[in-house]
Amino acid sequence: MSKKVKKTDDLSEPVDIRSSSGGGWLYSDVVKDHFFNPRNFMQYDEEEKFEYNGMGRVGSPACGDEMVMWLKINPQTEKITDCRWRTFGCGSAIASTSVLSEMLVEKGGMPIDEALKLKPQDILARLGGLPDRKVHCSVLGDKALQAAVNDYFRRTGQHARVLTAGAKVIDAALNVTDKDIEEAVLEGARVLEDVQKKLKVGVFNKESVPQIEELLRFYTEKYYG
Repeated sequence: MSKKVKKTDDLSEPVDIRSSSGGGWLYSDVVKDHFFNPRNFMQYDEEEKFEYNGMGRVGSPACGDEMVMWLKINPQTEKITDCRWRTFGCGSAIASTSVLSEMLVEKGGMPIDEALKLKPQDILARLGGLPDRKVHCSVLGDKALQAAVNDYFRRTGQHARVLTAGAKVIDAALNVTDKDIEEAVLEGARVLEDVQKKLKVGVFNKESVPQIEELLRFYTEKYYG
């Protein structure tokens, strides 16, 4: 793929990145900068040393796109004081998540309630836009952020604050959804005990166990055959 055909010092001015077929998409220099120099990217040798209290994983490497986000949240102020991420995705997904991570930690850290109100449009505005066919890439980081904040709520016993929009609730007391079971399988859960260790689901609400086991079988078959 041939790349930049125009140099500019104006970060808001788009550049043309063309495919070998001659087609082109317009990317701002901000997108290009975050793609080639991603901020807050989690290196593999940093993962064990990074102290976090919220981690979210969305997507699947088998499907081509996966995002993992780690957050360090101050329990007193509930501000995001540090953020790391890693993705298997396209350049637009990398740039979108890089700029999102910057937004989360700048100015002393964004409160989690404010962070959860961020929209893909906010990320696009900061990037100077994306081609229409790439706008969906800005959503991956947003979903990982929500998953990481939900993980923080569970770790701190704030189950009533867990966000469950667009998902089927499996355990109402803990606000555990089918999407949480899916993510647990993607992280290696294969039996009920694995899921309970991570989510505590079905420990007190025994009636949910058959549904949990059914979802375990379904997602294990879906991703691993």
